[in-house]
Amino acid sequence: MTVQRGAVDPNGPLRRLCWIFPDRESSRMAAMWHGFFWDLYAECAADLGLRWTRNAPESVSVDATVRGRPRVYVDDEPVTPEDTVFITALYSLPYQSMDVFNQYALYAVLEQAGFYLPFPPQVSLIGNDKLATLLFLDGSPVPTVPTVRIGTGRDISKHGYEVALGGMTYPAIVKPSGWCGGGGINLARSPEDVRGLASLAQGGDTTLVVQPYLGDGTIDYRVYVVDGEPYAVMKRTPEPGSPVANASRGGSMEFPPVPTALAAATRYFAERLPIPFFCIDFLHDGETYWFSELEPDGVIAPDLTDPHRTLQRDITRARFAAYRDGHAKWLADGARPVTLDSRTDAR
Repeated sequence: MTVQRGAVDPNGPLRRLCWIFPDRESSRMAAMWHGFFWDLYAECAADLGLRWTRNAPESVSVDATVRGRPRVYVDDEPVTPEDTVFITALYSLPYQSMDVFNQYALYAVLEQAGFYLPFPPQVSLIGNDKLATLLFLDGSPVPTVPTVRIGTGRDISKHGYEVALGGMTYPAIVKPSGWCGGGGINLARSPEDVRGLASLAQGGDTTLVVQPYLGDGTIDYRVYVVDGEPYAVMKRTPEPGSPVANASRGGSMEFPPVPTALAAATRYFAERLPIPFFCIDFLHDGETYWFSELEPDGVIAPDLTDPHRTLQRDITRARFAAYRDGHAKWLADGARPVTLDSRTDAR
């Protein structure tokens, strides 16, 4: 459901955005991410009169000894569904794998305790697995990238997964089904390359997806969707010889106007995902756009040509305002537990 920003009282009861994030970063990476977005998130929340905190799942405690009146604490501070929104986008990089169940379990507890979650747990289930995303959004007016999903594990040497790869063309992209940031993406030029990559993936029981390679120079477009509208786009171009456009792999970024075809397609995604904020990633092979991934918490990267980080701040403030407005409407509607299905039915 689209909510007009500014249509609700900005002085409502909401006081805090609490971001649930596994506390597994190295000291080196933690320092980098603070400068990249964590500190900016806190500043943008403050611009809206909100307090922003980042908390590990284990920092949340729940007292449900009084029936029908669960009391929730972040560290030792009480919070309520009226004054706090929990941001619950799943993180499942390799060093966070031990936290996946704790994250999902906490999401379920918070949802049942009556809190508004801008990312219902179902969104993380759908968005965290690349094939689940493509199946859920298979009606996209932009065609989905053909995808095969294969599991890995102790029996990988039996190559039982190869029956699903009979129609795959090569070269192909092989990547983890649930990672982000360009991690683990490889180019396989033959089924034998897939075998080698799968044997490595078994070390972490990492599920893989295999997709046809769209060609050298394939452009990646990330559309930031706020309140159902395409708010901005980040265009990422790979460096020569790389199959990956992510900045972590040497890709370059720019922020052009949203391409007309992608703006039109956003209407479909907003219908299927009536939540305040998400990102949709598309690939362009020089002729055709392809729908690639859903990012419920897509990184809002800084424009390196702007020392004031104007666009990054603008998108972040719009995102947090959408959370605030969605929370206010949720309260006005009776603060009922919500799911993707119930939100879609309410349209």
